[in-house]
Amino acid sequence: MTLSVHHHYWQGEFIGDEEAGRRLTGLLAAVEAALADSLETETVLAACDALGAALCDPGHPVHARLAAHLPEGEDPAVLTELGGLIGRRELTRKLRRELGSATPGRLNRADPRETVFEAWAPVGLVAHIAPGNAATVAPLSIVEGLLAGNVNILRTSSADTLLTQHLMAELAALDPSGALAARIVVLRFPSSRQEWLRLMCAPADAVAVWGGEAAVEGVAAHVPAGCRLVEWGHRISFAYLTADAWSDAGTLDALADDVCLHEQEACSSPQVVYLDTEDEDEVFGFAERFAAVLAARPPAAADAAAGDPDPAEAAELTTTELVARLEEHLGLTRVFAAADGSWRVMADTRSPLTASPLHRSVWVKPLPRKRLIATLRPMRRYLQTAGLAGSPTDIAELSRTALAAGVTRVTPVGAMLESYAGEPHDGVYALQRYSRRVAVQADPVRFATTACLDDLVRPVMLPRPAGPLQGKEDVQEPARRLTRADAELYFRSGGSTGAPALSVFSYDDYDTQMHAAARGLLAAGYDPASDRTANLFYCGSMYGSFISFFSVLERLGGVQLPLSAGPDHAATVRAIVDHGADTLFGMPSYLWQLLHAEADALRAYGGLRKVFYGGEHFTEEQQRTLKDTFGIEVVRSITYGSTDLGPLGYQCTESSGGVHHLHADLHTMEILDLAEDRPVVPGDTGRLVFTTHARRGQHLGRYLIGDLGREVPGRCPCGRHAPRFELRGRTGDVMRVATYFLGHRRFLDLAEENGGHRGELQIRLDSAEARERLTVRVERTATTDPERLREVFLAGYPELRSAVTERLLELSVEAVDGASLDRSPTSGKLLAVVDARG
Repeated sequence: MTLSVHHHYWQGEFIGDEEAGRRLTGLLAAVEAALADSLETETVLAACDALGAALCDPGHPVHARLAAHLPEGEDPAVLTELGGLIGRRELTRKLRRELGSATPGRLNRADPRETVFEAWAPVGLVAHIAPGNAATVAPLSIVEGLLAGNVNILRTSSADTLLTQHLMAELAALDPSGALAARIVVLRFPSSRQEWLRLMCAPADAVAVWGGEAAVEGVAAHVPAGCRLVEWGHRISFAYLTADAWSDAGTLDALADDVCLHEQEACSSPQVVYLDTEDEDEVFGFAERFAAVLAARPPAAADAAAGDPDPAEAAELTTTELVARLEEHLGLTRVFAAADGSWRVMADTRSPLTASPLHRSVWVKPLPRKRLIATLRPMRRYLQTAGLAGSPTDIAELSRTALAAGVTRVTPVGAMLESYAGEPHDGVYALQRYSRRVAVQADPVRFATTACLDDLVRPVMLPRPAGPLQGKEDVQEPARRLTRADAELYFRSGGSTGAPALSVFSYDDYDTQMHAAARGLLAAGYDPASDRTANLFYCGSMYGSFISFFSVLERLGGVQLPLSAGPDHAATVRAIVDHGADTLFGMPSYLWQLLHAEADALRAYGGLRKVFYGGEHFTEEQQRTLKDTFGIEVVRSITYGSTDLGPLGYQCTESSGGVHHLHADLHTMEILDLAEDRPVVPGDTGRLVFTTHARRGQHLGRYLIGDLGREVPGRCPCGRHAPRFELRGRTGDVMRVATYFLGHRRFLDLAEENGGHRGELQIRLDSAEARERLTVRVERTATTDPERLREVFLAGYPELRSAVTERLLELSVEAVDGASLDRSPTSGKLLAVVDARG
């Protein structure tokens, strides 16, 4: 009995020829079923990052399993190289460079001042026809297709190993949702099996093919009308040297590096060296000197990727060299070659571009810069890299000339084969070729507060958080050890609940978070087309609130007065009035002081309409005062977040109090029991734990932020699917006093609801001779009655009443000026609890 060999990987399964042929006939239905389910970019990034880490570790089981499928003689280091290319850092940079965002598939507003939503959408099905001479090209091509959200079917040649199939199986296994597996098919069959190639291409929306003209033509015959053909064909590259550069021995060494690396097999390897001259003697002299440099180079390694020339290549080498030697008799050429045929330099007095037979075979030709465009432009379809050597002025001038001639990339000589993350390939961005730019125009009234259409369609599904719980102390020291690329922006927390903590960001991460905060502000009712904003957050001492909301307004295109919180309230109000600000951003405690200090001027102005606050909360009574006294129509949270994690939640127009939506495209949230590390019963209050997914360099998984909250069940009336939660204070605001646990929020609620208090409230704890003392310090208003408030607290708080009755606690209430309450010196936040017990 003959066993079927399973050479094909189809949506999570290894299958044989017969089954692959059957499934190919139903490819269209399989594609449509896969596209019906969404694929989050984060799903791709998380799986690729995990696989990349495994590939970079030679001791990892995945590395060992895949090394067994490398082509014979291939260095296992190629897996490490691949691992580096598919890590989160590189892929996120690629997404940003090519598609402008780390989440390009989300329908966000193109201009925050308009209700037009744009995104990059997948083309649908991408058929990849992989080359047979590069082990990493096929899997990288599929990763690009996945980043764009496509279903991908790839064909490898019958001579290839099953490396790509097993790589894709390992990648899919890292996604428990199955979304990646549903978008990957890898087939292995010879080019003679044209029917399979036809079935692959027939339902495709884009076909990507590697190879020369013959290979592209063979595939193009099967590409249906309207399907995008993406050619990654053979290209020719050259070096161009000015007189100063070719006289420099360092330039010749750098040029030899480019020639010998990969034995000229890469499209970016120089096949021709052009000199900026018309003098034939200079061409022959340079060729002789460069031949001496090549002769000093060690021979190609036996296991080099290029290998020894096959019979056809050997014949071409021999023919090219023989013809060049014959033309020496005509004075047209001069050949310098190794006796063993391992390298050759062929000087030619004619300028037109001539392809090299490779394997360290180099043409040297004259080409004065004035004739560069006319000489090279006829070959523009085949040009790729120009390696330039000259003065800075020469490089600037020659770069423009080479690009005009048809070159797609310019590098220094010695770096022609180097690349960077997100670099265009052959003049285009691959991700854009595998994507469509789509737009939705929406009614400006009904969608005024909608920042992302996808929020109304489905919840964001991010990978489940795993690992141990972390606190500030667990991330502080690692933050100090971040690399320069990940530590570009430093903030310190306000220190309202302890010593200020350091938070470090890359600029890319900061940009992602500011865009998220901007979307949240739109949802809360901010209108960048009409609102005029005074930014009154605190600034300085590495505190991030003012800077962050400056950035948010910048991204929204909103009008901004960057005033910051300052002690001169009269000057601040003059600026607000003079420049017509109708919206205030700031800390509640500062805004409360400002409004009451300049109440007469602001009531006379009558222009305030909106207040967006952060860092603290306005109580319901305080919000009522803002509306009744100052005519403010909207009082809403600007964001819920922290210095280390960034924006975590946002309010919509249906939210009030401490209720927020989760920024579900950035974070996942857990609510854990107060005493045990287990989920609370839905609806109960617990510790908020966040895992940040869109963060580079720093792992902030299962992070205990120090806040308490509860889940708000059901879908919000605003229509968004993002989970909702209600903030219920901070873990530090729950005090153990006289054997009882007492909460600041309970005092605040009682003061408002039963005592009619509308100002700020702070608790101070002291040690007395016989017992502990709890002092409730309330902001003095015209109606403040400390004794009445004391009665309210005792009547409404049984635990407090028991502690006082049992003579374990002294309770007092003091009415004080708001300015005398203790605040964080950095952020200006009110300290809810001041524990002075020592």
